[in-house]
Amino acid sequence: MKNSETTWFLYLLRTGSGLLYTGITTDVARRLAQHQSGKGARALRGKGPLALVYHCVAGDRSTALKWEYRVKQLSKMQKERLVQHQPSTLIDFPPLIRSD
Repeated sequence: MKNSETTWFLYLLRTGSGLLYTGITTDVARRLAQHQSGKGARALRGKGPLALVYHCVAGDRSTALKWEYRVKQLSKMQKERLVQHQPSTLIDFPPLIRSD
């Protein structure tokens, strides 16, 4: 599979203290294992246990980066709603729909 055809995912993790971390990856299970082993993002080191609370297909890398940025701009309450509603795509989540 070519790089341009690789599917990217957006995911949210909840830390032991209740914080929500947003990231993107091509393999959610692998990335979660990296975070849990302390080899992922520095922001999560020592923050375990970690729980995967949401993930969805985000498209190609460029699209995934755009969605990641938008989700990171959401308030904690909006992120909690995203986790609660579990939309199958981010396009289905109203706080993320913007006219560009």
